[in-house]
Amino acid sequence: MRTYSPKASEITRAWFVVDAEGMVLGRVATEVARILRGKHKPTYTPHIDTGDHVVIINADKIVLTSNKGDKLFVHRHSGYPGGLRTRSYGNLIAEKPEEAIRGAVRGMLPHNRLGRQQLKKLKVYAGPVHPHAAQNPQPIEFTQAKAR
Repeated sequence: MRTYSPKASEITRAWFVVDAEGMVLGRVATEVARILRGKHKPTYTPHIDTGDHVVIINADKIVLTSNKGDKLFVHRHSGYPGGLRTRSYGNLIAEKPEEAIRGAVRGMLPHNRLGRQQLKKLKVYAGPVHPHAAQNPQPIEFTQAKAR
């Protein structure tokens, strides 16, 4: 039996919408990364982008467990001396919740061209409204991601 490798014409891409209200950041990010990579499909191939599109709404209502909002930090460096910028996850979620979720998912995808291509299929919105209604996204719920 030969190994199956899907062609570009055989790959079907679905759209899913995830309501992140009251869900834990890391648990949502792992499930979203799994869908973006296509690991939920029987046609999954590690070197081909077989994943689906994911729209995350209510990103501003995502939850961090314990007091990680004060303990965890996000670092950026401009490349210049003294150019390190640090902010806590609590501040990041308050100011730019889309960036917090996108960064968490990005860390769970491959760090190469394929991962960048898969990340383009992620759409994150702070509020409950998104402009992708024409794609008819299917709602998906992660029961393990709910904050207890």
